[in-house]
Amino acid sequence: MTWENPSNEQLKQLLTDAKTLAVVGLSDKPERTSYQISEAMQKQGYRIIPVNPTVDEVLGEKSYSSLQDVPDDVDIINVFRRPEHLPAIAEEAAQTNCKVFWAQQGIVNQEAYDFLKEKDFTVIMDLCIKVVHAVLVKG
Repeated sequence: MTWENPSNEQLKQLLTDAKTLAVVGLSDKPERTSYQISEAMQKQGYRIIPVNPTVDEVLGEKSYSSLQDVPDDVDIINVFRRPEHLPAIAEEAAQTNCKVFWAQQGIVNQEAYDFLKEKDFTVIMDLCIKVVHAVLVKG
């Protein structure tokens, strides 16, 4: 099965209902896209939880080494890693209570998509969460 994103209505509902985003691969460098997009989402009222074993804190939030280490409930797992890393991150995501996996613009991995769909995840790939939020939620 070829990957397919949810409808705009579903994306809008996901972002409207979500409060907490775990951001895998969030950099502590302000010039990086992951930082800029996460900062923008934080300014829109979302709690950002960094998941990056190489940093202690990003955007005023404690960073965790893996998704399993995050003690809080997460509504969306937002991924800023290269496509070849997605299957391993998908396996990690399946061990959490979260059921939404969002790979940023330019990131697609069919193996991860198929695995997550079998686990009843909502999977979004190759879309920027900030752009989708600006267009569908803020409108």
